[in-house]
Order: sequence, then C-alpha cells, then structure tokens
Amino acid sequence: MTLKQVSNGRWLNPPADFRLDERQLWLRTREKTDFWRHTHYGFVRDDGHFWGVPAPRAFTAIATFEGRYETLYDQAGMMLRIDESRWIKLGIEHSDGMTNFSIVVTRGNSDWSVVGQPLISGPQSVRLTRADGAIIAHFRRPSGGWQLMRVADFPGDAATIGPMACSPERAGFEVVFTGFEITAPIDHPLHDPA
Repeated sequence: MTLKQVSNGRWLNPPADFRLDERQLWLRTREKTDFWRHTHYGFVRDDGHFWGVPAPRAFTAIATFEGRYETLYDQAGMMLRIDESRWIKLGIEHSDGMTNFSIVVTRGNSDWSVVGQPLISGPQSVRLTRADGAIIAHFRRPSGGWQLMRVADFPGDAATIGPMACSPERAGFEVVFTGFEITAPIDHPLHDPA
C-alpha cells in the first residue's frame, strides 16, 4: 500500500512542515490544532491538518500511520469531510496514558467514541467504509484482523477524504503516513474478518 491515490490532494490548514512522496507523508503539526464542534467543550475548532482528495460516494479506505504520541489529545488518522459541520475523523488519539483508537462523528455537533489500548507503538491501521448512507469504522487489532468500532448514519453528499493530524495542546506532533488506499466498498463490512 502506498500514498499514490492521495498524491494529488490539497491541504485544509497546512502543517508547520511536511514531506510527501509516493511512499509516505510525514508532517509536523502547528500550535494547538484540532477539529471539534460544540459538544461538552463548547468550542468550535476547524484548524487541524487534513490532506484531502475527492471521495467516491461509496468506498472502503485504509490508512496506515505512526505518530510520536506524547501530549494529551495528540491525534492522527483519516478524515472524511463534506464541510465544516459534517465530517468524521478516525484514528488514534492520545489521552491519559492511552493510545485510544478514536472516532469523532460530526453532524452539526461532534461526538467521540474510543477504544482504549495500552501505549502502542509502530504503524497502526484504521478502515472506514461508506455505503448506503452509513459509515462503518474499524481498527486493526495487534493480533491481526479488524475490530468494529462504530456504525453511524452519515450523509451521502460529495466529500473529500485523506490523512489527518492535530495536536490541541501543543505544536510539533510528528506523524508519518505510510499507506492510504481507497477501493470499492468491501463485501459484508460489519463481519469481514480480513
């Protein structure tokens, strides 16, 4: 898996520094960046880093990435975005000594779901399938295979998709993406063990 499918993307909020070729995207975040809308915290943030390409109306996307998680809420993964009030971010978010597999679904307001993991290292993968007006999110278990995280209703409007990273409490969070692949939706995404 390479980054060839997203090589012609463009930044929403460029990071402090980045390098992109067909093998990887490396980036370093700017100061206090995030994506969030209203819920619990009461603020709207739309200044995280997102490298997007047009998304098919139905697809399965897999992102593989590794971050230097050190500070509360350091996060990396993928984003599916219609506009500033309708988007999803899926990946890892560092919180309270855990590297949580995390998904935020935003339709006006944000909500946040996590699956806590001990501090993990090395490349990690997440998968997002969009079909029939819904999204289905998975993360790859350390032992292999995909673990279901979330099924959510999500509009079928035109969108962009690609790598995403934020660091709400600092600058300088470094992430490397070594894979991003978009295919037709997989068969039986709720029960696919592959």
